[in-house]
Amino acid sequence: MLNLNDAQAALGFLVSQTSHIEATVWAKKYPDLTYAEDVPVDNSAHPWATSVTYYSTDKVGSAAWLHGRGQDFPMSDINRTKFETPVAMAGVGYDYSLEELNQARMLNINLTADKAAAARRAYEEFVDGVAYVGDADKGWKGLLNYTGITPADVADGAGAADTTWETKTADEILTDINAILSGIWTESKTIELADTLLIPLSSYAFISTKRLDATMSMSVLDYVTRANLYTMQTGKPLRIRARRELETAGVSSTKRMVAYKRDPEVLKLHVPMPLQFLAPQQHLVTFIVPGMFRLGGVDIRRPGAVRYRDHI
Repeated sequence: MLNLNDAQAALGFLVSQTSHIEATVWAKKYPDLTYAEDVPVDNSAHPWATSVTYYSTDKVGSAAWLHGRGQDFPMSDINRTKFETPVAMAGVGYDYSLEELNQARMLNINLTADKAAAARRAYEEFVDGVAYVGDADKGWKGLLNYTGITPADVADGAGAADTTWETKTADEILTDINAILSGIWTESKTIELADTLLIPLSSYAFISTKRLDATMSMSVLDYVTRANLYTMQTGKPLRIRARRELETAGVSSTKRMVAYKRDPEVLKLHVPMPLQFLAPQQHLVTFIVPGMFRLGGVDIRRPGAVRYRDHI
């Protein structure tokens, strides 16, 4: 016969342990999940908001010459467009059996944070996926496949009708990289300047060892890091990062290169409620610690600051 006193004592023991477990879990880092490095995360919305509303503005009108007694002043104004990003709830949790808890209590040992860490990891992986590629069920897109940013292939190499970097010379690869950076800058009339370049893992590895020519030790990656449009204009380093999701992010599952300005005014990921664990709950002979979080998709507010190039 089940001893309810043991169950109640076990629940009390679990409650006393959760604050220590959660502190341990949130102190742990996950360096291989990189969404927060690439997409600014915004936690400013109310945790229970159903959507995030923002406005995009653009000016219209320009100055013009006037006659000495002219009354027809050119007028400026702004166009304001309203956008709304839905927010949805998701969850993940962990549990302990009555046996596990009472044995730990009997032996006077602390519960490990392993189960809570697994739940935290599942949360981070979920948000990482939403940030980069969105969610098909919600109809959301991410940084690497955002609707409204038209992809294009890089140019063919001179030696063959092939766009892939493995078949190109160092100069041709440098041309591809310069084209994606300069294209954003020139087409926006120098308003937008990309500070971040994301490339597939295999492409990153390739240019890190491909030398500029047979007589030089400098690699293509070394050269791009030192000599690129962003660095030349600002004196700051260009962020160049390898991302595994780009191996098949392009049209027809080809490799994609992404250049953009990493700025909250350009793009952001809404997470009104980061993962939080609720109070432990007893269900028969199991004690569940539910976790919940609320997030929206990625907003790219200035698509002109982002560019995709495929088949690299």
